[in-house]
Amino acid sequence: MNVSCDDYRSARRLTRRSLLCAGAAGFAGLDLARVLRAEGSARLSGTRPKAKHVILLHQFGGPSHIDTFDMKPDAAEKIRGEFSPIASAIPGVRVTEHLPKMSKVLDQVAQLRGVHHTTKNHNSAAYYSLTGHKPPLDDIRLRDTQELYPAYGAVAARLRPADDPATPSFVSYPYRLRDGSVTPGQTASFLGKAFDPFFIGEDPNSGGFKLPELTLPESLSLGRLDDRRTLMRMIDEQADMLNWSASARGVDSFYDRALAMLASPKVQKAFNLSLEDPKLRDEYGRTTYGQSCLLARRLIEAGVRFVTVYYSASIGGKGNGGWDTHANNFSELKDRLLPSTDQTLPTFLNDLASRGLLDETLVVWMGEFGRSPRIRDDPKFGRNGRDHWPFCYTVLLAGGGVRGGAVYGSSDRQGGYPASDPVTPDDIAATMFWALGIDPATEVRDTLGRPLPIAAGEPITKLFS
Repeated sequence: MNVSCDDYRSARRLTRRSLLCAGAAGFAGLDLARVLRAEGSARLSGTRPKAKHVILLHQFGGPSHIDTFDMKPDAAEKIRGEFSPIASAIPGVRVTEHLPKMSKVLDQVAQLRGVHHTTKNHNSAAYYSLTGHKPPLDDIRLRDTQELYPAYGAVAARLRPADDPATPSFVSYPYRLRDGSVTPGQTASFLGKAFDPFFIGEDPNSGGFKLPELTLPESLSLGRLDDRRTLMRMIDEQADMLNWSASARGVDSFYDRALAMLASPKVQKAFNLSLEDPKLRDEYGRTTYGQSCLLARRLIEAGVRFVTVYYSASIGGKGNGGWDTHANNFSELKDRLLPSTDQTLPTFLNDLASRGLLDETLVVWMGEFGRSPRIRDDPKFGRNGRDHWPFCYTVLLAGGGVRGGAVYGSSDRQGGYPASDPVTPDDIAATMFWALGIDPATEVRDTLGRPLPIAAGEPITKLFS
């Protein structure tokens, strides 16, 4: 949404506070015009961003929109599939019968039903969904390089870091996505290692879940950590992170952050899931996904700005492959994917709301694409499968000022293409940044010094109250 300075002045005269904010923003790499446009857009639309945190629940593999939130019961059998729709908390809006708990909290959620792009491979499409920037090529061999854009959380860490220096701004876990090669878009890329996520490779559902890199040996006091070399050796030896820490050598901010986290009881407490009521842990689900979402809530409470939770491990590698339901789509959804989603996601939203965190936390639930309208019996993958389908799918937003119960856009009769209000990953990126109070037109510089906008789309401000 572009609003000129004249439009902004006609909406409201400049105040001293606006000018002061603009002046301060200039030191952070923003210019006055962008500040005016961001603030003017908010005033003219009648909304203002109010999220302090973002939690991205990334469903790697591509959830079937037709079998979950955008069902087509009147379509032909080979389109509508095996599931029946049920009523939800929103009059006239139905969901799959295998999401009964989710149906009761749908009034807390906004649905984007016309999300679309044309990228069909997991790595390249996931890169698009993790950065909001179209990949340079649609190829499974797309690799993470410093020419590609950074993750959303890295941008947030750069432009709106956590208020407490001891708290990491960006945390991601529990897998590194890959489909053959590592999926790009999970790191800070050209922004630099200082803005990489604090990555957790441990399973929060394991009985011995802990972060050894945040635990001091009994023989080592904080006073002895003034020597950066001591800190580096401790991290290498204690956390078995030789390769990672070696790649970070020479980056002072990395060591500063590690030392601050080691000295912060608040950060260490956030990662201690044993402090939670066992009953609540059961409600989230004693699964990797359930306990990962519970950990996300604890991290937000501790002040982390951006948390990314990856559902499932790599396609074709460690883990179960997530939402890539080429084969046996309906049994995979019915027996594995939808039960865990129906247990964890409603509990997560209700828990955030009961603690007063949902209003200030934007939750985004999305995959890299949807699944094809037509069911296929493919000799390569098996029976009753749905293929990759980026041309139309559904994304969920909740909290952070989002209008609960909103349904934005629609798909056609078969769920194949947007019928109204189409949305791209670029627009979702702009919406997330806008919700955090970051102008989507803000520019960062790549390794060649070229100014690049953090988002190429437009924020969907109509979704916010």
